[in-house]
Amino acid sequence: MAIDYSYYDFEIAEPPRVTSLKNVLPNPTFVEYGDDEYFVCDKRGYSYIPKQLAKDFLKHENEIIIDPRLQLQKVVRHIEYSANGVRIETEDNSTFYSKYAILSVSLGVLKSRLITYQPDLPYWKIKTFYQFDMSIYTKIFLKFPYTFWLTGPGTEFFLYTDDSRGYYTYWQHLENEYPGSNIIFVTVTDDESRRIEQQSDEETKGEIMQVLRKLFGKDIPEPENILVPRWWKNRLHGGSYTNWPIGVSEADFDRMKAPVGPLYFTGEHTSSNFNGYVHGAYLAGIATAETLVDCIKYKKCKEITSNDLPWMNPNTTQVTNKTEQTCNGVCCKAIQQERESLRSFYIDTIDSLQHALTNKCKPS
Repeated sequence: MAIDYSYYDFEIAEPPRVTSLKNVLPNPTFVEYGDDEYFVCDKRGYSYIPKQLAKDFLKHENEIIIDPRLQLQKVVRHIEYSANGVRIETEDNSTFYSKYAILSVSLGVLKSRLITYQPDLPYWKIKTFYQFDMSIYTKIFLKFPYTFWLTGPGTEFFLYTDDSRGYYTYWQHLENEYPGSNIIFVTVTDDESRRIEQQSDEETKGEIMQVLRKLFGKDIPEPENILVPRWWKNRLHGGSYTNWPIGVSEADFDRMKAPVGPLYFTGEHTSSNFNGYVHGAYLAGIATAETLVDCIKYKKCKEITSNDLPWMNPNTTQVTNKTEQTCNGVCCKAIQQERESLRSFYIDTIDSLQHALTNKCKPS
């Protein structure tokens, strides 16, 4: 099971039983760019990359972006949209207006109640969100007073086997690249990530030390520090990245990124080739921007029609770039309530399943 986990879960963050292996293997990223993987070890941090890209179009001084168009620390909570444009409200009561808007929030946020919409997003859009999985990928780092594990060539990775899939299975260390760092880390995913996120760091440390003492003996020291990311519980993420589940097609990706009137959608979850990767998000952002430019500059605005969605309720309200369609010329409150019920059903069902999964018996 540990070997199977290292081949599948370690890469795609979910087990093969829920993954469309037809579409994720061979991994398009490895095919396109090679299968070497690297850690970002630049002291300037990962954020240095988008900051350098942003300098091409945002005002900056001494490596600091000062352009007032870039508004940070603004949590979007409500979006109103129509043929006339978009109105966005943030948590600090700021309001922004525009003709169009591009939503690059994660799929986890799209599936949550963090942002409300007026009118509600159409049925086909909400349904598409819930066809995809927002997987969870967690690297737990521990720093020790000294190194007690093997170091040198061929020792960077090691596996731990357990009856429970993914229970602290995949281990790595930084000692080869950074001697004296005394840092080791373990990757957990999916159900284990959810379970661990709901317990204290002390509980997690206790479980990890039981595993390490089985591997290296009872006399190893306690860690000086532990870092446990919580991507799933973070309301601004709701997970790590998307997986391509069974039953999802290229057409579903098209619906995922399809605009709803003046609202355009982008992110790694809209990239059928490179979903789950930063370069997937980057390339998707470029593609979405080009699509919007075509709409603004050349009036080539894409719309989802009933021909694209043969199963769609013909009475479902849609907002196009020209007019706001309503059923029989009146505001359909019943349809709006049905949409909200649908969203609530999906969210409550997922919450119930996750609660059941994360409260299962822990391995002894």
